Amino acid sequence: MYKKQFEIRWSDVDANGHLANSAYTNFMSHARMAFFTEKGFTMPEIMKFNVGPVVFYEHMYYFKESFLGTPITVTIEVSGLSEDGMLFMFEHNFYNHKGENLAYCEMQGAWIDLKARKLTALPEPLLELAHKFPKSESFKVLTKEDTRKHGVRPKPMPM
Repeated sequence: MYKKQFEIRWSDVDANGHLANSAYTNFMSHARMAFFTEKGFTMPEIMKFNVGPVVFYEHMYYFKESFLGTPITVTIEVSGLSEDGMLFMFEHNFYNHKGENLAYCEMQGAWIDLKARKLTALPEPLLELAHKFPKSESFKVLTKEDTRKHGVRPKPMPM
């Protein structure tokens, strides 16, 4: 399990005085990039292969409030990876300084080719690193069907 600690700043709270839902997203994104960097997916390394991560969805579940000035720990567990490394899934948990679980998020994403703007498999050197990611107990090999498991599809705007 990967852990990243933050302190809740003034800009992280909403009008209710608690951690804003947008701040949860920012903390997760920062934690993921720190995780990737620690695992060898540094910006220069992924740019060498012209790939970048994209988010398909983030499903948040909130349990308890958190407030300005308090420390918060964001954890990451890799719960899914496709055989070619193109698809990935993370589980995030948020904890306060007492170890209480504040929120949980399941996030799914993929890698895109930054020139073609299409999903792409990881190049072999990055795939080797991805296979070494620490995995959650619920880890599964992802397939394209997993990207549509919630049945949500794009639809045109009504006229």
